[in-house]
Amino acid sequence: MSTKEQKERRKAVRWVVLITMWTFFVALFFSFLSEMVVRNLQLSIAYIILVFIIIIGIVFDIIGIAVTASDDKPLNGMAAQRIPGAREAVELHKNADVVSNFCNDVIGDICGIISGAAGAVIVVRFVTLYPNLKGATLGILLSSFIAALTVGGKALGKTVAIKKASEITFRVGRFINLFHKKTSINVVGNDKKNGRKR
Repeated sequence: MSTKEQKERRKAVRWVVLITMWTFFVALFFSFLSEMVVRNLQLSIAYIILVFIIIIGIVFDIIGIAVTASDDKPLNGMAAQRIPGAREAVELHKNADVVSNFCNDVIGDICGIISGAAGAVIVVRFVTLYPNLKGATLGILLSSFIAALTVGGKALGKTVAIKKASEITFRVGRFINLFHKKTSINVVGNDKKNGRKR
């Protein structure tokens, strides 16, 4: 095995370990946070938060697919014209495997865990308020609702993501560019402009 292959393999292993640990702690934190928040809110607002969590998972799924399916030619063309956000979009395209893993797997799984935890809390609260209702039946119905909304939303999102892959990637790049200008936080790599790191 060549030195380059060894470096790539070590880099891949480090990424897997890092993303696994990061996912565990982030999922733990947000699951606990969402459960505490949902537990203390009105049921109507709790439902809204549940739907919002599912939508976040769908949006990130769209981003992960769009970046993977995007065409680098229009993105490079816009970057050559120095259009704000285009350089970040090119970086997203170059790192499509990492972006897809983060958006589709990490955020997607975390949203799935959180929505399940929030759904369980809603069922418990509902049964507490309405003792005549069967918790098992309500749990099955709510789980089915969560699954249907998630799967249906992602199915629709995949179609949009593939058809407008480059446009979505550019819009995400533009958001990252604006985020960097507002916070000075760099999330896409080095800026070779003027020979300095951004």
